[in-house]
Amino acid sequence: MAEDYYALLGLEKGATKEQIKKAYKKLAMKFHPDRAPEDKKKEYEEKFKEISQAAAVLSDDKKKQQYDQFGTTDGNAFEGFDFSDIFSQFRGGGFDDIFDNLFSRGRRRVRRGSDLVYDLEISLEEAAFGVEKEITVNKLARCDTCEGIGGTDLTTCDTCRGSGQVRRTQRTPFGLFQQTVPCERCSGRGEKVTETCKTCDGEALVRKKKKLEVNIPAGVDTGNRLRIAGEGEPGQFADLDGDLYIRVHVTAHKFFKRQHEDIYVDVPISFSQAALGDSIDVPTLTREATLKIPAGTQSGTLLRMKNKGIASLNNHYTGDQYVKVEVQIPKKLSKKQVELIKKLGEEKPAKGFFESVFGLIH
Repeated sequence: MAEDYYALLGLEKGATKEQIKKAYKKLAMKFHPDRAPEDKKKEYEEKFKEISQAAAVLSDDKKKQQYDQFGTTDGNAFEGFDFSDIFSQFRGGGFDDIFDNLFSRGRRRVRRGSDLVYDLEISLEEAAFGVEKEITVNKLARCDTCEGIGGTDLTTCDTCRGSGQVRRTQRTPFGLFQQTVPCERCSGRGEKVTETCKTCDGEALVRKKKKLEVNIPAGVDTGNRLRIAGEGEPGQFADLDGDLYIRVHVTAHKFFKRQHEDIYVDVPISFSQAALGDSIDVPTLTREATLKIPAGTQSGTLLRMKNKGIASLNNHYTGDQYVKVEVQIPKKLSKKQVELIKKLGEEKPAKGFFESVFGLIH
C-alpha cells in the first residue's frame, strides 16, 4: 500500500499549501539527521526523506491532483528537485527556500541583478534638514542596441525546448534523483538569438554611467542606508533589477557636534556675564538665537535650547541644542581692572561659602 502523504505530514486530505509548508517545516526541524542521536542517524534520514517526498508531491498542483484522485503519482516525486541540497539549506536556515524550490519546479528561474552601494558625503546641515543630491553611478545597464536581448531574431532553444531548464540525473545516498538545472545553451531563458549583438557580445548588458536625483530625508546620520528600488544592476536578459543603496556619511562640523538628535556647541562668555547674567546671541543650525545666561553661571555649564537640534528620522521629534559656556579669563588687565578685582577680593565671601567648600572637600 502506498504511503499516505497527508498522514506523514500530520494533515487531513485537501490541506492548503500553507498548511503543508508549516507541517513540513515543523517535521523537517524535528527529523533532520543533524539533530539525530548517534544511534538513530539512519532512522532520521529515512524519516526526513519520507516527509520531504510527501511535501514534494503535495506542493506540486499536478501531482497533488493525481495523488488525491488515485492515491499515487507517475514518475519520480523528486523530479526537478535536488534532494541532496536540503541538508545544506537546512543548516543555513533556508526552510522557506527549500519549500519554494518544491513549488517552483518546472519554471524558468528568475535571476535578480546585483545590488549596488553608493557612499555619499553630506554636511551636518544637509543631514538635519534634508537635501536633494545628484549622483552618478557607474553600473551595468541593458544594451540599447539589442534592447537587452543579446542579439536579434529570438528563437526557441532546441536544447531545452523553451523551458530554460534541462534535467540531470544525480546519484545520491538515497538512490538516483533527477535534478533540473538551467540550460547552458540559452543561459536558462528558453530562447536563443540567431545573430549575436556586436555591442554587448551577446551579454545583453553594457557598462554605463547614469545620473540619479537622490532625496536625502531630514534626520539621517552616518551609517544610514537609503534604498532606491530597481536602480542596481539589471538581471541578465530582462530579469529583475537589483536595488541601489545610498550609504550616508555626515562630515564633521567646524563648530557643532552631534549626538543622536541633539547638537552641542561651545560658546565663550566673559567673567562679568557669568557673574551677573546676560542675554547673548548664539549660533544654531538655522540662524542665531538668543540664550539667557543666568547670574552665577559656572564655566562648563550646559544650557539647553529646546527644539534647536535635529529632527528624528523615524519619529515626530526634534532634538535640542546644548550650549556649553566657557568663562574666559583675560590674560592681560588694565590698571583699573586690576583695582576692581582687588576690591572684589576684599569683599567677604557670601554666607555659607565655607560650608559649601568644606562640603565638597568632605
